[in-house]
Amino acid sequence: MYLSGRLEDLQIREGDTVGHLSASSVREVHSWVQERLRVAGSSVEQGSDTLKSVQQLFESADGHLLFSECCANEGTDLGAAYVDLVSSLTRFAALPLCEADSGDLPAGAYARVPDKARAVCAVLLALSRALAAERETPLCRGAAARAPTSPLARALAPPLFVFAATHQQDQPWTSESSRAAASELLASLVQGGGFVSSTQLLCGITAGDHTGVLGAVLEMLKPELSKESWKRNQASKHVFAWTLMQVGRPWLAEFLDRVFPPSLLMSDDYRTENKVLGVRCLHHIVRNVPAADLRQYNRAQVLYHALFNHLYVAEAELIQVVLPCLLDLLSVLERAPGNTESPRKPNRYDNVLRLILTHMEMEHRLTLRRVYVHNAALFIDRMGIVTVRHLKRLERVIVGYLEVSDAPGEQARLGILDVLEKTIQHAWPRVERRLDTLVRALLRLLVDVSADRASSPPAVREELLGRATRCLLLLDRCTQGKLKVLLQGVDSSCADDTVLACLQKGTDTS
Repeated sequence: MYLSGRLEDLQIREGDTVGHLSASSVREVHSWVQERLRVAGSSVEQGSDTLKSVQQLFESADGHLLFSECCANEGTDLGAAYVDLVSSLTRFAALPLCEADSGDLPAGAYARVPDKARAVCAVLLALSRALAAERETPLCRGAAARAPTSPLARALAPPLFVFAATHQQDQPWTSESSRAAASELLASLVQGGGFVSSTQLLCGITAGDHTGVLGAVLEMLKPELSKESWKRNQASKHVFAWTLMQVGRPWLAEFLDRVFPPSLLMSDDYRTENKVLGVRCLHHIVRNVPAADLRQYNRAQVLYHALFNHLYVAEAELIQVVLPCLLDLLSVLERAPGNTESPRKPNRYDNVLRLILTHMEMEHRLTLRRVYVHNAALFIDRMGIVTVRHLKRLERVIVGYLEVSDAPGEQARLGILDVLEKTIQHAWPRVERRLDTLVRALLRLLVDVSADRASSPPAVREELLGRATRCLLLLDRCTQGKLKVLLQGVDSSCADDTVLACLQKGTDTS
């Protein structure tokens, strides 16, 4: 059907100007689209025919007559009319709601969503391009000067952004083609607003210019992120998280009251994937909001207790995101451990490291061991000399982890060697009394690695031997050569050439 037939279907009557579409006509389009999509129901074919009609209208009609607020449209509320129209279009590709407490639907429930989303994206892309093209058309005589971004474009940007963000992520309700269509829509939205990235679209080009749409986007998402409703729509939490990750300093602080509660709510869920998503959001907030704002109203204290409680959940995926977040949060709550202006009293750094070491000592699962050793090294590096408070437990953990192979990658043993190296560097005045135990553990590791040439690739074995040798060298330096005395009885009768070469490098004073 040609455009004239579409316009006749839409009951749009041209006046003196052919193709004129007033606010009242947009509302007629809205009513027609709403009725057609209601009749189509879940039928992608019937709905697509209606969407193609609207797409052809946006592609063929005069943009000035479609969107300008001068001429016959002067004094009309085009923004509200188009927002209603876009709302009806996006509802056609909306995700089915979940009433179960789990917040999950079977993958089959989303089977029709990608095709619907792709069709709706095509219409919204035509609308976005028409809006961008309208900026280039000359103004009518006597019309007020055009703003850099039209009020209509600003009104439509938030719903278009939310729809694009919903369908551009790799989720059960998207396909490769629907993600491509959503990404194209988002790119058009960014370019049409005169921006270069989605961050600029959300925040504006400079701080304080108030051209971004982040506030409006968060206001749209707010009803779907309440305690009672956030699990009904699976997309809402992912759209919120993705949007949040696009916003950094200094813009995020202005919206802290709106982004902190949903992030904390998600992190407090009983499902691990929701906890992980919530903690990632919280970590982004901690890194991009000034410390003074985080401490206000005890937000940082509340967050600390929430994260600390997560350490009792033995899930590697969760611990992997909680510990880095805690490390950054502690710099907000506590003075730097290296600060010598006041007594270094035990604080929350010690509480966290003590709990980490307790769990490490009892943990036998290699996936969790890898996570713990990586983050324990970061804590020791941050805490510095005050690590001496935990040397007794650290020694037991180091010896125990060096004894257990993690072939073929050996991430756990490589990680614990990194922990040992940082411990020696920061707590060297107290290491001498533990020299005998640590050297025995390193010797045992060297013998095991040199004897077992099949479990790990040569590169991994070389790295293990190299790091163990470096630890021996640091021990020798911090004990002023006492390592040589301990190793006097080690010769070719009890160790192979590989071990002896490592020992030679470890005691080399040149």
